[in-house]
Amino acid sequence: MISDVLAEAKDKMNKAVEVAKDDFGTVRTGRANPALFQKILVEYYGSPTPLGQLASMVNQEARTLLITPFDKTALKDIEKALAAASHLGASVGNDGNVIRATLPELTEDRRKEYVKIVRDKAEQARVALRNIRRKAKDDLDGLKEVGEDEVARAEKELDSSTKAHVDAIDDALKRKEAELLEV
Repeated sequence: MISDVLAEAKDKMNKAVEVAKDDFGTVRTGRANPALFQKILVEYYGSPTPLGQLASMVNQEARTLLITPFDKTALKDIEKALAAASHLGASVGNDGNVIRATLPELTEDRRKEYVKIVRDKAEQARVALRNIRRKAKDDLDGLKEVGEDEVARAEKELDSSTKAHVDAIDDALKRKEAELLEV
């Protein structure tokens, strides 16, 4: 019982750390990277769909990304979604077949803005970890057929696991901040 609760919590925490690292990858460092655009939601036939499922993306130049929709009727919707993704600051243009998204040169102010975005994403990940911990602790407290000592030991293990996962997010944050502020 206790081991099941702890294993489930650790699994969810590992996933939360991976999601945080993926989110950090969507914040630009120096080059136009298709990962920046993968999670942008496009209104496609009435439902929000990630851009990565609607188009192929290729680096044309260091700051330019070429986006080729699989369905040409989605061209306008993709262009609108890219224009609305203000955190990228990309200028978007289409020639009827493909979309070119050109990212602006990174200034010091823009880099600091990106650092703030990454810190916010890290805080969201920490909150997710704390929520997972709280749920696991509630599950442990709800176990009737287990002794108090065993529950207390499990809670200590849960706390150490939570701390290790928070540290992993903080390490990823430090690496991303250094990457962003590097000129």
